[in-house]
Formats: sequence, structure tokens, C-alpha cells
Amino acid sequence: MQGVPHKEIKERYYLVREDILPEAVLKTVQAKELLTQGAVKTIHDAVDQVGLSRSAFYKYKDGIFPLNKLDHERIVTISLDLTHRSGILSKVLALIAGLDGNVLTIHQSIPLQGMANVVISVDTSLMGEKVNELLSTLRDQEGVKRAAIIGQG
Repeated sequence: MQGVPHKEIKERYYLVREDILPEAVLKTVQAKELLTQGAVKTIHDAVDQVGLSRSAFYKYKDGIFPLNKLDHERIVTISLDLTHRSGILSKVLALIAGLDGNVLTIHQSIPLQGMANVVISVDTSLMGEKVNELLSTLRDQEGVKRAAIIGQG
């Protein structure tokens, strides 16, 4: 626009019920799902299959995502007080892996008075309902004196 000073545009997000979205936006989601699942190899094939123009696909593809896809990117930060004994941290990490958690970071303090504090960031996107049992399972683990979620994002 001429004569209008440049303003920084902030992205804003809305949670919208599916039945009020325009057909082109819904078909864009369908086409993206076909590509993600490997049901089609090209964007051309995907838009043909759902009955959408490529220009509409490119217009909406970077702006529409199913809510469950956004929910899949979850990181939980857990603080643990562990007994200073060989193998305790290894058991905790194996337990997290056994519940399909992916350990991203580990920060461990120097053990004092037989205890070490460990802060672990875990990607829980593959854990599904197992996230709920993670904390109680950690608390029941031998050598874990305290386990608490200190961050979630």
C-alpha cells in the first residue's frame, strides 16, 4: 500500500470448527495428509485426487494444520532427585524409552549427601496416553526419591 508506513505483522491463530472452513482449506488438509501418508507421490497427484487447484493448495498449505498435529509436538521437563548409586539414571532413561519417550536433554548436578538432581527434557509426542503414567512410573522406580514436572510445552 502506498503512503502507509510499514507495520510489523504479527501472526494470529484461531481455533475454528471444521464445518465452517471453506472447502478449499479442507481439501488442502486432505491433500497434505495424502502426501504425508505416502498415498500419492506429488502435489499434482494429491490435488487431483481431492479436487483442488494447485494454486489454492499453495495458498493454504503453510497456514492450515490439524489440531492433533500441533498437539504431537510436546516437550515435558522433569526434575528428579536420584540416589547416588550406579545404574539409577540408566534405569530412568530406559523407563522413559520404554514408554516411547525421547530424551532431548539431561542436566545432572554433582551428587551431594548421596543425592543428585537430574533435569530431563522429554519429547512425549509418540507416547500418547502413556504421558499420564510417566510420572507415577518414575516415582515408583527404585532410587528415585522425587519426580516432578517443572515445564511443559
